[in-house]
Amino acid sequence: MNAGDIEHLKSTGLDDAAIMELVHVIGFFNHINRVADALGVDLETWMSPADPRDQKN
Repeated sequence: MNAGDIEHLKSTGLDDAAIMELVHVIGFFNHINRVADALGVDLETWMSPADPRDQKN
């Protein structure tokens, strides 16, 4: 992310607080997905992998 990205978000109407909230939410999901992958957490039954090659038989 760079200054141009921030300016683009601001041009859509987001303020600094909204951008900070986005950064935190995106960072949290990144973190929790990496933890789940590292621990081998299975998907919920209603979810399917984005890549069909990741499906367990």
